[in-house]
Amino acid sequence: MPTPRTVLLTGAAGGLGTLMRGLLPAYGYELRLFDATPIEGEPAAITADLADKQALREAVRGVDAIVHLAGISLEAPFEDILRSNIEGTYNLYEAARDEWGAEGTAAGRGRIVFASSNHAVGYTPRPRGDAPCPPERLIPIDTPRRPDTYYGLSKCFGEDLAQLYWDRDGVETVSVRIGSCFMEPTTVRMLSVWLSPGDGARLFHAALTADRVGHTVAYGSSANTRLWWDLGTARALGYEPQDDSEQYAPKLVAEQGELDPERPDHARLGGHFVTDPPRWPS
Repeated sequence: MPTPRTVLLTGAAGGLGTLMRGLLPAYGYELRLFDATPIEGEPAAITADLADKQALREAVRGVDAIVHLAGISLEAPFEDILRSNIEGTYNLYEAARDEWGAEGTAAGRGRIVFASSNHAVGYTPRPRGDAPCPPERLIPIDTPRRPDTYYGLSKCFGEDLAQLYWDRDGVETVSVRIGSCFMEPTTVRMLSVWLSPGDGARLFHAALTADRVGHTVAYGSSANTRLWWDLGTARALGYEPQDDSEQYAPKLVAEQGELDPERPDHARLGGHFVTDPPRWPS
């Protein structure tokens, strides 16, 4: 697929959105920013909620692709998740489908990169044993979805929504089950699911430019020594991770100890989301 020229970045004021605002333009993208929160220093950014269908239609007008990061990123009451992550993502796909249409999709326009999450499979048991995990024990991309929260459930919905809009309307999507994208990992669990900001930009760029993705689901992490899941579909997009969390392991293990397989929050992929999920501010 030709490199998209104008990309709508939703959730541009959030933590991941802020990182991508700084990194994606180096790949040649002109970003159009969208968030419910005003973005300091970005007077052209669109400040609107995902429930605002007219604002979404204006936001997608003329764009070649969308990186959809907006929404609630922690656990919250179902009603809040429903409005933001489920109805909001539906509103975005409707606006995108109407903007691109069949002709636009055929011309190479019309791809969405959807920020899914490892919490869509959060109750999946993590691989046990020493790192690195043998390839045959890595969690495959087609493992049954087992969401650990309403938040994780909304990401399952988003993946299914993406499949529908590909099968029915020809809108391509890469759903990236993001691990933890921060400057550096902060927990021993995160050593396995960490996505460095640089690798995050590399993965999003690969997702935006790979040929004929249809609807592809990929895990999103760096090439960590302690990796738990299979990066095969991400690599098939052209993603070449360059970072590894292992440099942070000695300090974190000394402070926190190794993971205890008898603890539910250590034994499941979703970590403390399965026992005491962090809550979105009300």
